Amino acid sequence: MPAFEYVVLDERGKQKKGVLEGDSARQVRQQLKEKGMVPLSVETTSQKSDKQDSNKFQFAKGSISAGDLAIITRQMATLLQAGLPLEEALKAVSRQQEKASNKSMMLAIRAKVVEGHTLAGSLNEFPRSFPELYRATVAAGEHSGHLDLVLEQLADYTEARYRTKKKVQGAMIYPLVLTSFAFLIVAGMLTFVVPKIVSVFEDSGQELPVLTRILIGASELLQSWWWLLIVLMVAAVFGFKRALKNEAFRFRFHAWLLKAPLLGKITRGLDASRVASTLSILSKSGVPLVDAMKISGQVAGNVCIRESVTLGADKLKEGSSLFAALDGSGYFPPMMMQMIASGERSGELDSMLARAATNQERELEDLIDTIVALFEPLMLVVMGGVVMIIVLSIMMPILSMNSLVG
Repeated sequence: MPAFEYVVLDERGKQKKGVLEGDSARQVRQQLKEKGMVPLSVETTSQKSDKQDSNKFQFAKGSISAGDLAIITRQMATLLQAGLPLEEALKAVSRQQEKASNKSMMLAIRAKVVEGHTLAGSLNEFPRSFPELYRATVAAGEHSGHLDLVLEQLADYTEARYRTKKKVQGAMIYPLVLTSFAFLIVAGMLTFVVPKIVSVFEDSGQELPVLTRILIGASELLQSWWWLLIVLMVAAVFGFKRALKNEAFRFRFHAWLLKAPLLGKITRGLDASRVASTLSILSKSGVPLVDAMKISGQVAGNVCIRESVTLGADKLKEGSSLFAALDGSGYFPPMMMQMIASGERSGELDSMLARAATNQERELEDLIDTIVALFEPLMLVVMGGVVMIIVLSIMMPILSMNSLVG
């Protein structure tokens, strides 16, 4: 039975939303009326999805998060391995969803499956919630007859990707918060503390040291033009985001990122891990290697690496080995490339790709932990230097006045 999303007025006159299964919208309306509710709108979830497609804001709002996708995949894999039929597993998973959008989406997928569609074909109705990698892996699992095992591998993959993403985000948030607080403290000192102290020296009429004059100039700039500085920073952020929409600028910026001393290593490690793990799960699921390469290129965040993987897929199609197709770019770590070459020679490419992905994830986590551990003492040193400059700029005129008095 298809799933319907409804909006009703309850007995108190409050609007409520929900999802019901029924043979038709008329039957769902009748069920709602029997419960004492007044139906305002009853639409199939597919109609709702079409409306969201026409509205970018609603469409983005209806997409599923990475964490929810990992949980849903794990639940489906567990229920299928327990022996439940696919439609019952989908119904059970939909009942577990707390978000109405996720629940309606799972019921819509179940309705498609009940109508005779494959699970992969049903997932095609929600391309933003289920990326091409996900759908291709499910299709391969259905084709091989081992959907439960493939979903188990896919659950491991989505959970690992989610953990890596949260790890990187967490590592970025801490330095940003610390830097922001440091900037606010320095700005506060220059705006409120320094002017009161320095005004004493200005009234004395003596010539101030260069460092003190620079500090006074910075303080006056912040007091008079703080709003302009904020406007310039906001304009710079929006201008940069707009510039990234230009393909040529984005390509140059991503190429610079790969060459940057620290950011380059993190970017290469993150995308190498994504490509290797995606190739591993697709290859294990029975997806042809050329198709797996094309899909793997799409998961890379860096445009340069994405383009190199796409070119590698073309080389692979022409008869090249996977090692030769990827090694020419120079973006992937030598250890990973040697493991791929060894896997091709021994005929155990799937397991070697999985090991390479695990090694890359471990190296990336170690690198992020090291950066976070070093950042705090580095910020203390920087803040200490800034405070020392402010103290020196205040103490130098005092020492000068003492020498004159003496």
